[in-house]
Amino acid sequence: MDVKIEQSWKTALQGEFDKPYFASLVRFLHEEKAAGTQIFPPGSQIFRAFELTPVDQVKVVILGQDPYHGYGQAMGLSFSVPDGVPAPPSLKNIFREIEQDLGIRMSGRPNLEPWARQGVLLLNAILTVRAGAAASHSRIGWQTFTDAVIRYISDTCDGVVFLLWGNFARSKKALIDTTRHHVLEAAHPSPLAGGAFFGCRHFSQTNAILVSEGKAPIDWQL
Repeated sequence: MDVKIEQSWKTALQGEFDKPYFASLVRFLHEEKAAGTQIFPPGSQIFRAFELTPVDQVKVVILGQDPYHGYGQAMGLSFSVPDGVPAPPSLKNIFREIEQDLGIRMSGRPNLEPWARQGVLLLNAILTVRAGAAASHSRIGWQTFTDAVIRYISDTCDGVVFLLWGNFARSKKALIDTTRHHVLEAAHPSPLAGGAFFGCRHFSQTNAILVSEGKAPIDWQL
């Protein structure tokens, strides 16, 4: 697997790439591909979040679990799907909360790359998935890698806002130094959460925190 990743992340994470677990992970993915198994996202997009948001520009982390497993949806950014693909239910609920929280109108465009380019690291804890099989790559080593990413941000950056939605994301709070960073927790935006995500106001809160840290707020409108 060609690790296509922005240089600052490549330098920061070289120690992880050199570890035996990562070699095993890459070998597993090659074996899946050789067996004809379809994997999402496409290989060139597995590290897309790291391409678009260099480590020294990270202001916000939105943590997802694993990629969408439907054809044409996953693009290497948590919760995001490419232009022209219908927004999944969780993303629709995120947009609804933004509209209620900030009093703005979202276009419905499902591609979140503009957020990533402003310093929002759209990180899935698991970076690949088999087509049609949610969480199918949850035990191949990705969480070891992304836990290291979270720790690296916690240890080397300052004043980052971590948005942890749902029990899985909240379980990562232990990796974050809350004396240096800000953690906002809420229910998952999935409809399965019964609307408990609504009213969290994480988008206005995030911008207020960023301004207090002397950073530019995020333009959430797409």
